[in-house]
Amino acid sequence: MCGIVGYVGKRDAVPILVDGLKRLEYRGYDSAGLAVARGSGLKVHKAKGRIRELEATLPKRFKGAPAIAHTRWATHGEPSDDNAHPHCDESGRIAVVHNGIIENAAALRLRLEAEGAVLRSDTDSEVLAHLIARAGGDSLEEDVRLALLAVEGTYGLAVVDSERPDRLVVARNGSPVLLGIGEREMFAASDASALVRHTQQVVHLDDGELAVLTQDGFQTSTLDAQPTTKTPSIVDWGAEAYDKGGFAHFTRKEIFEQPESVARTLQGRLDGRFQTAHLGGLELGPRELLDVRRIKLLGCGSAYYSARIGAHLLEQLTRVPTDAEPASEFRYRNPVIEKDTLYVAVSQSGETFDTLAAVQEVRRKGGRVLGIVNSVGSTIARECDGGIYLHAGPEVAVVSTKTFTSTAVALALLALHVGRVRDLSPAAGRRLIEGLSALPAQIQSVLDREAEIEALATRLAQAEHAYFIGRAAGHPVAQEGALKFKEVSYIHAEAYAASELKHGPLALVSPETPCLMVIPDDDLFEKNVSCIQEIRARRGPVVALCHREELPVDVDATLVVPKSEPELDPILMGVPLQLLAYHTAVALGRDVDQPRNLAKSVTVE
Repeated sequence: MCGIVGYVGKRDAVPILVDGLKRLEYRGYDSAGLAVARGSGLKVHKAKGRIRELEATLPKRFKGAPAIAHTRWATHGEPSDDNAHPHCDESGRIAVVHNGIIENAAALRLRLEAEGAVLRSDTDSEVLAHLIARAGGDSLEEDVRLALLAVEGTYGLAVVDSERPDRLVVARNGSPVLLGIGEREMFAASDASALVRHTQQVVHLDDGELAVLTQDGFQTSTLDAQPTTKTPSIVDWGAEAYDKGGFAHFTRKEIFEQPESVARTLQGRLDGRFQTAHLGGLELGPRELLDVRRIKLLGCGSAYYSARIGAHLLEQLTRVPTDAEPASEFRYRNPVIEKDTLYVAVSQSGETFDTLAAVQEVRRKGGRVLGIVNSVGSTIARECDGGIYLHAGPEVAVVSTKTFTSTAVALALLALHVGRVRDLSPAAGRRLIEGLSALPAQIQSVLDREAEIEALATRLAQAEHAYFIGRAAGHPVAQEGALKFKEVSYIHAEAYAASELKHGPLALVSPETPCLMVIPDDDLFEKNVSCIQEIRARRGPVVALCHREELPVDVDATLVVPKSEPELDPILMGVPLQLLAYHTAVALGRDVDQPRNLAKSVTVE
């Protein structure tokens, strides 16, 4: 959600930080700010609104290093200049930027005010600056450590001190912080995208770790001052991967990257010799897979809907009972963790707080968890016992498109792998390998029909409500389609199981309510046709997402998708719904890449 960038070195930090903030815009934010620490004092500039507005009002003499910067997504206190980060103590010596939530902030605020502190914002984060300034330690890192011992909650933070202008201190607990290693300069950020223009060597902090950065390097330790050892890793993607590349929006670019991103997810993983999938990162042998009696998938938002598609696939191909559940609800019901259940956590960023908390709950109770993530070295990837990287490439737009599709493909690979260990025949394995291999070209054929999807989107942009309807494996396709549609167009959209339509939602169907029906050419085709007839009897407009140019029932429009293998059809049918949502939003003049109130990586509870 919020973004952090920090720099210490000989260069002027401000252009580096502003560029870094721009690369973090996709995370979602409502205000931004910077602080530069110099021996003569702190310089702070912050404001509600976009980074371009902050940059346009920067004073000419606003220069120096070390420095920290932040984009804020409001949790405590409305978006405003005062609530924007960085926050400072009363003396103007300490500046802090913070991601996460301080759960005992109210009690700390009362304590600080009783001691005479004057707090200027409504945020929970401001208490950190006052606690650090009053800590009384022998160094900045000791002051930060003492302050954090009084804190309950999550944080990724960066701190500078005008009286110690040779260093930057960062710390992490539940919210990501990375260090970037340069030539006699160091960087810090909440996401690698802010660093790749300057370095591809990064270090991921773990929860409960603190780091001191100077131009000559870094030192890490725990909150109780025990030194830790960190090994740098290399970021696979260069700065060009975070550019629009000639597209008007990152969203459209990422939709059109799907033939390549799916090919990367599949690369090296299809085993034609044994008609299976090669997944070396699972860390699970055939005997262990044979012991699995249940599979539970966990994710949030689009990751949850891709998990629902995956659950259907896994249960079909492995004959192991499988279901998907929102990770955000999982741990609150005190779940029973079974030793013969395989848990799979799904997260594009690998930093989603609710999903990470679910992983930690499973592991705390002795369960085995696999991760399916896109970001190499992310927290969930490191917390899990094994898993699958998507290799979809950076996804900058807030809404998930190519990572949703690649996640569904990764789950199909997992289903193929587990199925072949169990009861799936070699012939079925061969059929699925051929189907998976054909997906990139079939996705491209869908993208080639963009013009007709755009024309339909122009018509849908006039609606106030829309309903997305699907049956069995088509239901999560409808759910994801409705989510995309409402996320970027702001038109109210709901998804319903086709079998449930007659049990209540049919009352909402009217001539003003377009209904998008997911209708694959499978053994449920006739039942889906009957559902369309129910809608038409109420004069409801119908758009059919299908495999046939002609249907045995009257509809207002069709979106025709190439036929894949029946188990893989849901993966392909999600792509035109992405384009439909995108072009509807463009027709309405929406901010497609950064929809209001939303964030890419939700790192708060």
